[in-house]
Amino acid sequence: MTELLTERLVLRRWRDSDLEPWAAMNADPEVREHLGDLLSREQSDASVARFESDFDRRGYGWSAVEVRDTGTFVGFAGLDEVDDDLPFTGVEIGWRLARTAWGHGYATEAARAVLSHGFETLGLPEILAVTTATNLRSQAVMRRIGMTRSPQDDFDDPTAPEGPLRPNVLYRLARTSQI
Repeated sequence: MTELLTERLVLRRWRDSDLEPWAAMNADPEVREHLGDLLSREQSDASVARFESDFDRRGYGWSAVEVRDTGTFVGFAGLDEVDDDLPFTGVEIGWRLARTAWGHGYATEAARAVLSHGFETLGLPEILAVTTATNLRSQAVMRRIGMTRSPQDDFDDPTAPEGPLRPNVLYRLARTSQI
């Protein structure tokens, strides 16, 4: 994937110019509220290097998201393989936006483009979404894009410390429901 275009967004590969605003997002306690510890600049830069390596290896991953009209970097969205230490397997969709981009519908718009790419181009049979039980904003996006939650799939994230980041919910969307 080179780029995915929506009415207002461009989902694309990462650029050096994305590193500073990405690091600022990862140092923002509100952006990281449901993700765990704040990241240093080095950790943030290393995450982009991993994203790009995964893209090169698999042909999909976490894309940078920019606003088409301004070229402003506002976050990421994309697909990733579920971590090995979770109690299920598959490909998950995700997004993370800078606070200045919240409330504009960008997460939903980007997620719809990612779903379409996952089902139509990659031929995935199902796409999953995971978040903390307390992340109501992300769960609302999951519902808006047609995903459903089965409470029996909820789980405790074994990589999270005891506390509010441990209880997680799992949403699913099958390709057949898109046809």
